[in-house]
Amino acid sequence: MKNAKNRYIQIIERIFLSHYSEGNEEVSFERDELAKTAVELGIRLPKNLGDIIYSFRYRTALPDSIRSKAPECRVWVIRPAGRSRYCFAAVAPIDIVPNPLLAETKIPDSTPGIVEMYALSDEQALLAIVRYNRLVDILTGIACYSLQNHLRSYVKGIGQVESDEIYVGLDSRGVHYVFPIQAKGGSDKLNVVQLEQDFAVCAAKFPNLVCNAIAAQFMKDDLIALFLFEMGERGITLLHEKHYRLVPAAEISKEELLTYRSRLPKPVH
Repeated sequence: MKNAKNRYIQIIERIFLSHYSEGNEEVSFERDELAKTAVELGIRLPKNLGDIIYSFRYRTALPDSIRSKAPECRVWVIRPAGRSRYCFAAVAPIDIVPNPLLAETKIPDSTPGIVEMYALSDEQALLAIVRYNRLVDILTGIACYSLQNHLRSYVKGIGQVESDEIYVGLDSRGVHYVFPIQAKGGSDKLNVVQLEQDFAVCAAKFPNLVCNAIAAQFMKDDLIALFLFEMGERGITLLHEKHYRLVPAAEISKEELLTYRSRLPKPVH
């Protein structure tokens, strides 16, 4: 893995520096440059070229040689920019990480044991846990239903994008909602670029629905962090964050239930 990271750093660094000029806030490149650059550097090509981009978007930081070129108070993110195109974009830093001081809420675990046994990845396990425990309903206060897993779509100006899961919902007024979800487990990090893509997909596919994006992150000891976002004049903003711990029903005490009753409700809509 270390060798793979070193290869990825050499490739992405060469591509960025070959296009960058002083003062740039965007640096575009083509997907096929990944393979060409690997050949130029004498580097064995990764089996999955897309993993190079994925790695720097969700797993590891860009090298210092790239980060140092960002304008003041900005950081580089890698965005899709059309079919087989990407763009380094300088943006205000947004760290989507769970708040360690946030209170947690225990939820009776409704995940079927057989699903836990055979989940093939942290991401799939997390999506299943969210689905079977109706955590989207609990987070939003809206009746929600899973519409589709891994919705792939072409969005003009962005290219091929994929949402981990799409929910639709209905509130007491009859308003319809769409909730794209991105899920991350293990060491993968939540990323604002995928949130941007989720909003873009929903704007294209569900223009008449109210869209709020959701991000889910596994924390330690089976604790799940859920974030709810909206898109407005300031761009993507966080509406609220909740931490849910799934436990057997017998592990929720009367004292804890009384504590939950004393919390002020925070309706989303």
